[in-house]
Amino acid sequence: MSESSSVERAGEPLDLSLSAAELERHREHIVAFIRNQLDAAGVEEAVLGLSGGIDSTTTAYLAVEALGADSVHGLVLPSEVNRDRNMSDAERVAETLGISYDVIEIEPIVDAMLTAVPSVNADADTSSDPLKTAVGNLRVRTRAVLNYFAANRRQALVLGTGNRSEALVGYFTKYGDGAVDCHPIANLYKQQVRQLAKHLGVEDDLAEKTASAEMWSGQTDAEELGVDYDTLDSILALHVDGPLSTSATVRTLDVDEDLIEHVRELYERSAHKRQVPPGPEPLY
Repeated sequence: MSESSSVERAGEPLDLSLSAAELERHREHIVAFIRNQLDAAGVEEAVLGLSGGIDSTTTAYLAVEALGADSVHGLVLPSEVNRDRNMSDAERVAETLGISYDVIEIEPIVDAMLTAVPSVNADADTSSDPLKTAVGNLRVRTRAVLNYFAANRRQALVLGTGNRSEALVGYFTKYGDGAVDCHPIANLYKQQVRQLAKHLGVEDDLAEKTASAEMWSGQTDAEELGVDYDTLDSILALHVDGPLSTSATVRTLDVDEDLIEHVRELYERSAHKRQVPPGPEPLY
């Protein structure tokens, strides 16, 4: 992930809302998917990171419905840049659902790794790029290591919390929050995740919270991506997933052509994140 500064918004964003019947079908489909993933792996428990955000909250609700509260374990993994409210929201979700959870401060682990790197000065400014992005990704990958440590101890699968919008533009850390056994909500755009959350009974203050990966202090998804989620979802649905040309998408959404090209570039540049690492073809 990297940083941007301004947020573009469509004049006429696309309404991707699902009907009540469609939401129910998605709920049933994802619940069955989670059960099938665990059955195929021959395990009975799932582990997931809880950030207090809508993606992990929705995934947790679906996991509990699929497996029961006793078979889901949460990890709340704050760092020095996390907002206290988000961490308390993460614990609130776990307690509302009745699942077990651990709270582990990751900053000492991150600091130990930075100290172990000879080329990183102890007094280095980690608030400016490129070190800021590198340290932000290090925090995310530290959480992945802890997720798998918990999963290995419990003989469990790690559930990812990524949605379709983030996957298509590469808005996740390779071998970080992308390092999971499955992504239950990967078929839903961000605005549909919010809608499904409310359908599942998630409280409005959680469902409508401003999204942030919190890789560094003050970070928000929209500022880093350069576009708000409703606009991003619209461009993805019409132009990347859909059949519309750049000019047709511009007219439909009332946005600048540069924004369409920006999203297209994010999609193309992040293709490697959505694929198994390449290797040469076998020789015979």
